[in-house]
Amino acid sequence: MWEERYGADEYAYGKTANDFLQQMVSKLPVGGKVLCLAEGEGRNSVFLAEQGFLVTGVDSSQAGIAKVNRLAKERGVEVEAIVADLAEFDIGQGKWDAVVSVFCHLPPPLRKQVHERVVAGLKPGGVLLLEAYTPDQLKYKTGGPPVAEMTMTLAALENEFQGLVFDTAEEKVREVVEGLYHTGTAAVVQVIAHKP
Repeated sequence: MWEERYGADEYAYGKTANDFLQQMVSKLPVGGKVLCLAEGEGRNSVFLAEQGFLVTGVDSSQAGIAKVNRLAKERGVEVEAIVADLAEFDIGQGKWDAVVSVFCHLPPPLRKQVHERVVAGLKPGGVLLLEAYTPDQLKYKTGGPPVAEMTMTLAALENEFQGLVFDTAEEKVREVVEGLYHTGTAAVVQVIAHKP
């Protein structure tokens, strides 16, 4: 599915970074090393590189990563773009100043593993920025996974990110306008958390 979606010429989710990331970028450690999970076509990682961060973007789609590189070149910035399955990607220990997860929807057992690895991978003082769809999103049908188990709730995230302090944590309904596949009223959860 992702190779086909990202293989088209147009950017499926647009070239503009996620709204929540743009609003909250000042919460990330200035100039730090940032890991973007399920980076897709690069809109978020390229935006962060433009703000002076050292960015690594990971996605399982070769077509997506090719578009990350294309967008970075177009904007005159560098992003380390890696094709990898998050089930196997080594996030490392105490390596990242920030981890960005924007609509990174995984099956629950894998999501729990990845989120635990994110906690381990953040440096002390490191920041997690996450936005995801909640189960209520199934009513809106404006993007995201077609099944509730692939969505996220604040309660589940608090459980999966044990060891982080939640600074911003909210489930809300907002307008999301991101390319062809995320457009309209949406039910989301937004989190900013830090590692003490």
